Amino acid sequence: MLQLNIPDQEFWDEKNEQFMSLKGRRLVLEHSLVSISKWETKWKKPFLSDAKKTNAELIDYIRCMTITQNVDDSEYLRLTNENIKEVENYISDPCTATQFFNTDPNKKNGKKEQITSELVYYWMAAAQIPFECEKWHFNRLMTLIRIYSIKNQPSKKMGKRDTMRQNSSLNNIRRQKMGSHG
Repeated sequence: MLQLNIPDQEFWDEKNEQFMSLKGRRLVLEHSLVSISKWETKWKKPFLSDAKKTNAELIDYIRCMTITQNVDDSEYLRLTNENIKEVENYISDPCTATQFFNTDPNKKNGKKEQITSELVYYWMAAAQIPFECEKWHFNRLMTLIRIYSIKNQPSKKMGKRDTMRQNSSLNNIRRQKMGSHG
């Protein structure tokens, strides 16, 4: 959860020809599967793609992340560059101590699958992860899904040829230890 502070602001109202003051505001945000799903419903494209987001798309995602009730849309226009940077840092925070290492060095890096909120919901259902977890920080949820995937991979069996090689090698080592020839 991120608490974002929009500072007090003063501006010139040309219509009334006077300075206006706007009180600061605190917004509570959560980068979650729910937020991503809301954003994808509106924009009809995957949020998790590598494509650069426009300023309007980013501001709208912040709106989708907002947990604070009764926030006027004009409040989002008052976000500072520092506020935007805070949100970007929060989104990229792994929110977990879990680290993954290359579990399969033979795996080829092919074309990346397009990840959408529906796909993540599918993964949750397949892993029997309760849907209440959709409100977790998104990176933490993805870590849980990845752990489930790794832990449920079938153990790799050796082929016949590899098994025969290993047995032959072990037999040779035993013969040398025992001084035997057959």
